[in-house]
Amino acid sequence: MQKFTVSELTGLIQKNLEGAFPSVMVEGELSNCRPSSTGHLYFSLKDSGAKIDGVIFKNRLPLPFKPQDGMLIRAQGRISVFPPRGSYQIVCEALELAGAGDILAMLEKRKRALAAEGLFDAENKKPIPRFPETVGVISSPTGAAVQDILNILKRRAGGIRVIVLPAPVQGPEAAVIITRRIEQANQWKLADVLILGRGGGSIEDMLPFSEEIVVRAAAASQIPLVSAVGHEIDWALCDYAADLRAPTPSAAAELVSGMRGEALARVTGLKTEMAGLVRQRIDRIRLLIKPFGEEDLELRFRSILQPTLVRLDDAREALINGLKEGIAELRRRAELARMGLEAASPLSILERGYSVVINEETGRALRSSSDTKPGDRLSIRPRKGLVNARTEGSIEYEKL
Repeated sequence: MQKFTVSELTGLIQKNLEGAFPSVMVEGELSNCRPSSTGHLYFSLKDSGAKIDGVIFKNRLPLPFKPQDGMLIRAQGRISVFPPRGSYQIVCEALELAGAGDILAMLEKRKRALAAEGLFDAENKKPIPRFPETVGVISSPTGAAVQDILNILKRRAGGIRVIVLPAPVQGPEAAVIITRRIEQANQWKLADVLILGRGGGSIEDMLPFSEEIVVRAAAASQIPLVSAVGHEIDWALCDYAADLRAPTPSAAAELVSGMRGEALARVTGLKTEMAGLVRQRIDRIRLLIKPFGEEDLELRFRSILQPTLVRLDDAREALINGLKEGIAELRRRAELARMGLEAASPLSILERGYSVVINEETGRALRSSSDTKPGDRLSIRPRKGLVNARTEGSIEYEKL
């Protein structure tokens, strides 16, 4: 027995497989069609017995049609082995439509038959309660849909009671269990409204919600039922039988709690309106009693007192002005007296160029030439400083 490493064996498979199928044409039903962030398109081709993965790179896009799950497609390309995963796929050069897929054709046929029975008629739709106390959720308890519903109901309407009725949302047993949960909720009146839903997925994953037993149970439910299967672009036959279709499970939670939010907004609006009316009444009453208020009485008293205060202010101003005038007159007289004193002051005389002559022996000021004799020492005092002198002689005039 020959021994290989994983890489060696995978390399041999790659060489033989890719060499044996350099160009093939494969026909199958399109499934799990998903564009990548890099621009490539990944998908699967399947029939009743097998499935093969495929990819068409962005340099071969766009296609002349919009690829959707369930379409019957012809793919032309080559077989390629991807060693890191140990998988193979068909790398497509071109895709073309081969006709409607078996699943879509089957669903369309079932839809027409159920619609003919009146299961989808608008007159059979029941209104969603405005203020549900209990919401039943039929879905996988571990799925993201349930968590989204619980989070939104808690945020928008924390007082709503939520009952989760667990059921698988895909697989062969899902339709039977979903039907049983709808019937149990109605039998025991477990909720005021039911949400039937799951997250997005392929058309095969959502087939349980299009099974006839599920559609009939949804149409027969006495409890209003909201269908929220997949994303907005997805659809299932239970959407047509339900009383209301929501594009997503989160939207379903918003719809069943929206009435309560609207009511709260209405109550808030009425509260604001009532408060405004009360304020208007209070303002009117205040206008009526304003003449008897403290401020108004004070204004009236001031209107009586004001003339007296004005006369008092005028008298005070007149008194102040009289005092100011009297003080100004006294200041003027004092200034004249000061000027007269300054004019008579010896200093003022000296300031004009005169001097005082003192005989140092007698210490007296000379008033006449006879007050000194030759040889006397004299002190001459002008305005500033002192001059020493000696008498050489004197002349006496009778009249100067």
